[in-house]
Amino acid sequence: MTEKTSFLQEVAEALRDNGIAAAITALIGGTIALLASVTRKAFTNDAMLARLDRELAAERDRVDRQRGEDRDDDADRLERIETDIRAMRDLMFEAFQRGRTD
Repeated sequence: MTEKTSFLQEVAEALRDNGIAAAITALIGGTIALLASVTRKAFTNDAMLARLDRELAAERDRVDRQRGEDRDDDADRLERIETDIRAMRDLMFEAFQRGRTD
């Protein structure tokens, strides 16, 4: 088939040139080609969806791991801040106690 002639035009031309048997054969062949194309597209889409699902699962795992690492980092940072606050509180309490006894 060329781009300029449609499938139905070719069927009509085959009917005129070669009779009904050739037209039916062309129609059946075109139908089979159409079904093959639709089937190929369907399997391609299924494969693409499966690949996207795998990529999405991998990305979710990566994000979950990153969030876990971020939570651990935040917990460590918070622990250091709390330790510094306690140390400053103890230091100020000590300085206040020394100031009262002098």
